[in-house]
Amino acid sequence: MLFDELGAGTDPQEGAALAIAILDELGAKSAYVMATTHYPELKVYGYNRSNTINASMEFDVDTLSPTYRLLIGVPGRSNAFEISKRLGLPDTIIDQAKEIMDGESQDLNEMIADLENRRKMTETEYLEVRHHVKEAARLHQELEAAYSYFFEEREKELAKARQKANQIVEEAKEESEKIIADIRKMQLAGGQTKVKEHELIDARTKLSGLQQEEHLQKNKVLQKAKAAKTLKEGDEVLVTSYGQRGVLLKKAGKNQWQVQIGILKMNLPETDLQPAAPVKEPTQRIVNTIRSADSSPVVNQLDLRGKRYEEALNEVDQYLDAAILAGYPQVTIVHGKGTGALRQGITDYLKNHRSVKSFEFAPANQGGNGATIVKFN
Repeated sequence: MLFDELGAGTDPQEGAALAIAILDELGAKSAYVMATTHYPELKVYGYNRSNTINASMEFDVDTLSPTYRLLIGVPGRSNAFEISKRLGLPDTIIDQAKEIMDGESQDLNEMIADLENRRKMTETEYLEVRHHVKEAARLHQELEAAYSYFFEEREKELAKARQKANQIVEEAKEESEKIIADIRKMQLAGGQTKVKEHELIDARTKLSGLQQEEHLQKNKVLQKAKAAKTLKEGDEVLVTSYGQRGVLLKKAGKNQWQVQIGILKMNLPETDLQPAAPVKEPTQRIVNTIRSADSSPVVNQLDLRGKRYEEALNEVDQYLDAAILAGYPQVTIVHGKGTGALRQGITDYLKNHRSVKSFEFAPANQGGNGATIVKFN
């Protein structure tokens, strides 16, 4: 059913009452109805009755023209006072009309105006939210892409680093094997039975040079920390460039010291020296890694019974170097049975020694698991 200005043409109060009665009757018959009206009573009716809703066509009071936008849920309001004012009707007449106007109708128009303003604010906020949601979705998509790219690049760089590290390790292994081979050649060349101490120092220096790390002299923080330590004659020091321990003999100039390394005396810069705690020498030494020309020959058995754990492992390290230089195909390390801690420590050490071909416990008649026979490459 379509009604245009339902109840018009008669007294406004009677017309409004008649229009409400007609709408109630049609509602009881479940009819679909659209009715246009200027009665404020029908606007309240549309708000209070269930299954009934207000709607209006938007009107721009500033331009005195319709916008042709349908506003669902907002009843239309009379713009007579605003239009009259824009058309030039005196304000005194308009103000007097507002005083004469029924208070309820005035409140209704103000309520409708407030609803319209709120609706416009809601629309503006909705558009802003839609814009922010769209922008957030775009940023989220870009972030996901950047996140994925970061992890892909990180895996690529890690793979490159592992490959480079493996290459460095392989090169270091090859170089160390060459250095060891050169030492053996020096020993065997011309019937030479011993290698001179300075030759061993040079070889160890080359091995130390294989380590890939920032040089100490380039590290200003470590330089300052080391300079703060006072060196004096008789101090034991670690010569970082040679990887050897030595004793300070005397000052050899500004920032220079004369250092005794084995049987050698060398002038070295302070930046190459680190204070080292004195090493307590055991009462009986089986062998030293570096031997001078007049030292006793290396024996083929090392007895560690009664030694402390750290001291014993240090002797094993020195003894194996000396045995290899002496050309022994195999040696015996006597560690005793005890708690088994020293035996296990030596076993773990031998597993990681590059020059050890194999090792096993001695036969029962030679000590059993109280001694280990080591064979070299």
